[in-house]
Amino acid sequence: MGSKIIGVGMHAPPKKLTNEDLEKIIDTSDSWIIERTGIKVRRIAEPGAATSDLCVEAARHALEDAGVGAEELDFILVGTCTPDMPLPSVACFTQMKIGARKAFAVDLNAACSGFLYALTTGDALIRAGQGKTGLVVGGEILSTVTDYTDRGTCILFGDGAGAVVLSECPDGEGILSCHLHSDGTLWELIHAPGGGTVHPYSPEVDEKWMHAIRMSGNEVYKHAVTRLVEVSQEALRHNGVDISEVSLFVPHQANKRILDGVAKRLGISEEKVFVNVSEYGNTSAASIPIALAEAKQQGRLREGDLLLMAAFGGGLTWGSALVRM
Repeated sequence: MGSKIIGVGMHAPPKKLTNEDLEKIIDTSDSWIIERTGIKVRRIAEPGAATSDLCVEAARHALEDAGVGAEELDFILVGTCTPDMPLPSVACFTQMKIGARKAFAVDLNAACSGFLYALTTGDALIRAGQGKTGLVVGGEILSTVTDYTDRGTCILFGDGAGAVVLSECPDGEGILSCHLHSDGTLWELIHAPGGGTVHPYSPEVDEKWMHAIRMSGNEVYKHAVTRLVEVSQEALRHNGVDISEVSLFVPHQANKRILDGVAKRLGISEEKVFVNVSEYGNTSAASIPIALAEAKQQGRLREGDLLLMAAFGGGLTWGSALVRM
């Protein structure tokens, strides 16, 4: 057996952080941000909110869309790099809050590639007979690890969660293939140095905001475009599919310039690329499932459509999946 996506859902906090808001706290402008990133608005979780709170809302929408009860779930996988706490996992908190009593639960941290890593794992679990129905979530509260004095990063990140429900299906339907890669030698390009065992939390870590995301923007851009193109082409080759046969391309919503560069090199028409980065910013592991939920709301995910997803993130990590809806 293989697996297929039978439901999608998302949740974005109502609070908005606009470019105009950022103009008041750092040296930037609305036009500068839009020109370089395409982002206009980010969603920001309220103080005290946990990543699992966002995941629960997205999960409930996905379960409703699938017509599946939480008690039917065999597993819950959450892609995140901003957990509620070091332990237990966001997935366990999500399991508790939605009442998925028989599901086993675990987090995966692949930064912005987290959802595709979790989706690949969920597909493999079903193929291995470890369950018939599962929930795969990408959720982040990146505002808690964003340094709002760093102009290069604070304009990018937002909060949110998205989820899909997976169900078993005959092999050759649904998820056709997944492809994952990593390169730990390039870890410094995107990292948050403080708060772990290398630099445990301390007054110095807090004072220097060492738990915030640090990124080498130009280098990340070059690697992101190259790897996203390569891993997308890998999925197409593996399945003997031409890019013209893809109904919708849903890449990680990192930056409009990256998305434009990838689309151009892939040779896919603009109307087939789903883009919503302007309204949410970069939500890391949440970006692809949020995009999937919005695409379905807009009538852009139809039965039989061929969907290509690709992501790139810290680690470095990257991946793709080709799916028949």
